[in-house]
Amino acid sequence: MSAPVSGSAPSPTPATTATPRTSPLTTALAQLSSAVELLGYDDGMHQMLATPRRELHVAVPLRRDDGRIELVSGYRVQHNISRGPGKGGLRYAPGVDIEEVRALAMWMTWKCAVVELPYGGAKGGVAIDPRGCSTAELERLTRRYTSEVMPIIGPERDIMAPDVGTTEQTMSWVMDTYSVNSGYTIPAVVTGKPLAVGGSLGRATATSRGVVHVTAAALADAGTDLSEVTAAVQGFGKVGSHAARFLAEGGARVVAVSDQYGGVHAPGGLDLAALTAHVAETGSVVGFPGGDPVGNAELLGLDVDVLIPAAVEDVLDEDTARTVKARWVVEGANGPTTSAGDRVLAERGITVVPDILANAGGVVVSYFEWVQAQQAYWWTEREIEDRLEQRMRASYASVAQRARADGITLRDAALVIGVRRVAEAHRLRGLYP
Repeated sequence: MSAPVSGSAPSPTPATTATPRTSPLTTALAQLSSAVELLGYDDGMHQMLATPRRELHVAVPLRRDDGRIELVSGYRVQHNISRGPGKGGLRYAPGVDIEEVRALAMWMTWKCAVVELPYGGAKGGVAIDPRGCSTAELERLTRRYTSEVMPIIGPERDIMAPDVGTTEQTMSWVMDTYSVNSGYTIPAVVTGKPLAVGGSLGRATATSRGVVHVTAAALADAGTDLSEVTAAVQGFGKVGSHAARFLAEGGARVVAVSDQYGGVHAPGGLDLAALTAHVAETGSVVGFPGGDPVGNAELLGLDVDVLIPAAVEDVLDEDTARTVKARWVVEGANGPTTSAGDRVLAERGITVVPDILANAGGVVVSYFEWVQAQQAYWWTEREIEDRLEQRMRASYASVAQRARADGITLRDAALVIGVRRVAEAHRLRGLYP
């Protein structure tokens, strides 16, 4: 996250990508409308479920290392808090805007409900490219953003976690800023922290493990094992890199991966240990000698059994969905499939394990970290991994059962379960006054 040091390898140039045809919020609202129609809810309930409970827009002044002051925009959205405090990541990316944050917060609401966590959905973001900031600048940015949103966050109000462009160090700065202003240490205000300041074992790889658990469950539904399939992973970052490794450890043959700069393809299977070392040295999968170059769009259409989009939103639109040859698409990223893309995949008989289920492992172990911080009692890594697997497989089983019973897709089934649980919490709590 810090600026490149002298003598380090130059950063690759990001690959050019097409402008998304739809926004994440458009996709999220369309998904909600589908669930509301299936559930038969009235317009009042639909509007309540579609509208964020609380939003905070903040102007964050950043003092650069050379003394210049730069003003950036920050956001925190709490979509729904009927089932518990808000829960959601903090994203640093140049394209962050309020609509993206609203969509991500909404997806978090359904995600927490699907995996039965006592949370609502929230999300935060700052419109800045962290790769253009020094470590000192990122610390100043994080502390100022935290101070601006402090009135609406807290372990019983809204708990942050790392997301795109942020790390466990970012969470340490958030926790420290909040704690210093409160007068005592409050580890439970964030999750995804380093172990030394109250983090949890297993948190760093939890999303990836969850992706692989539900992949294995979906394959088992079709009488197939991980050891029998090939896989491609778009996005070799926090989620995708570990997911690729866990897939390979489970016996799958990972034949292609990519990042924002490009990809690499080896039909016989990639040497993931060597690839990881290459990425650590160069900053990208591009140029890895153990495979042939492949573009991000081309990777989506490779002849594999399992496709895991684990990068950004809206990569599987109506056009790219028509090129998919995989039998299973498991969404490691949030919102990688547009509504039009979803329809195409369904028409072609491709099973999509939706993001609000597939990538919920991160928030599940975030919940475990929050519980441990509240109790000041820490679990073993084996306890955490066993509980994560149990929660993910049980949640997949519930979604798959609903899909079979109602004759609907896994996405619609997950949305129906999540939206119904949130609506039920609304109904039971009633309206005040």
